[in-house]
Amino acid sequence: MSDRLSALDASFLYVEEPATPMHVGSVAIFDRPKGGFEYGALLALVNHRLGYLPRYRQRALPVPGHLARPVWVDDVDFDLNYHVRRSALPAPGSDEQLFDLVARLLARPLDRERPLWEAYFIEGLADNRVALVTKTHQSLVDGIGTVDLGQLILDAGAAERDPGEDTWTPRRPPSRAQLVLDAVGEAVQRPGELVENARSAARDLAATAEKAIGAVGGLASALRSVVRPAPAGPLNCHVSGGRVFAGLRTSLDDFRKIRAQHGCTVNDAVFAVLTGALRAWLGSRGEPLDDSATVRALVPLAVLEPDAAEFSTAGLVNNRVKPYLVDLPVGESDPVLRLQHIAHAMAEHLDAERSVAARAMLKVGGFAPATMHSLAARAAGSFSGRIFNVLIANSPGPQEPVYAGSARMAAIYPVMPLARDQALAIGVTSYHGGVYFGLNGDRKALFDVRLVAEMIEEALEELKGTNW
Repeated sequence: MSDRLSALDASFLYVEEPATPMHVGSVAIFDRPKGGFEYGALLALVNHRLGYLPRYRQRALPVPGHLARPVWVDDVDFDLNYHVRRSALPAPGSDEQLFDLVARLLARPLDRERPLWEAYFIEGLADNRVALVTKTHQSLVDGIGTVDLGQLILDAGAAERDPGEDTWTPRRPPSRAQLVLDAVGEAVQRPGELVENARSAARDLAATAEKAIGAVGGLASALRSVVRPAPAGPLNCHVSGGRVFAGLRTSLDDFRKIRAQHGCTVNDAVFAVLTGALRAWLGSRGEPLDDSATVRALVPLAVLEPDAAEFSTAGLVNNRVKPYLVDLPVGESDPVLRLQHIAHAMAEHLDAERSVAARAMLKVGGFAPATMHSLAARAAGSFSGRIFNVLIANSPGPQEPVYAGSARMAAIYPVMPLARDQALAIGVTSYHGGVYFGLNGDRKALFDVRLVAEMIEEALEELKGTNW
């Protein structure tokens, strides 16, 4: 029997359009050790770890006539050098040049004829650094059978590992006749699926998106939160095929001081700072901001399975990431009142589910934020239309250094995908004393994305200087 894509996995293929590729990315920057860290070393590391990720050597094979969802098959022509590519920046090799390259790389859809992931080894960065840019399709990472590649290639130490012997041998894909026979057999058992697959073939995107929302489990929660359409503004527009990207590092200690001073969580402080930045950015665009003005954020949160033990690793990395809608009070001029509003809204969602605390998420092996951001994108990708204004996904990371081979990771910036009507997506993660923001924007609507990054710094300084 064929290894068929789940309804949720397939939905991300069905709704993908050239201007809105459905992949998640990350930008990891490494300090090059004295012994060097070259493309060949990364290639060997990835090749070794692929044994733990069989899906990364498989592609999605469509069924003739769209009689059933696609199936996963081994890529008999798998070429690691195609998926792990090499590039370089011209002098001076600044972060801004890197982010410009990231925007171009992440704007391009993945090749459907190959396994749905790519990685780029970027050389030429100033201060003897290299970068690893990854792209992984949302249909690939489910958090159960498959985690993000970034979680497996990063280790707590720089000790060299025995690469071992790669014994992988691809299996022959099923013939067209076998694909049809399997589809017909399943249709006999579940005739309703034949209608759903026909809808997908006809590109009934509304039906597909609705089905995906139900599969994630966030539909009921979302409908309870939505009492009106998301506020209109420049964050909602028809997304073009171009992208802009900006990354920003802030100090985790600053957010911890805000937590101690105001009795909130670090997550509350992060969202309050983003609210202040969005308020300033909207003001720079001349947008009217009365006291009641809000920006609706789609916020994916990890939750424990109902029968999972408290803080159990097995209950954390799974598909229990649910999307919630939070109205950010951008009309409020007082940063402390903004923080209070955010803390109250977040507490309501945290009380409604067995939501995962930051300390529990840090128990997940490897660099878990890579997988958690992929799961967050899956949850967000289930929504279509103008239900929200901006996607914000925050996942805590380890506070000890992690390594790819012998190279220490110095910085990490998440790259969250854009939906059809959303011009900005923000990924956040903490790592080794820093809080890293990755801002992915539409090239036309968010041409000033670097201004938003600057305003995050200003909003943080504003909140740090306040008292109750």
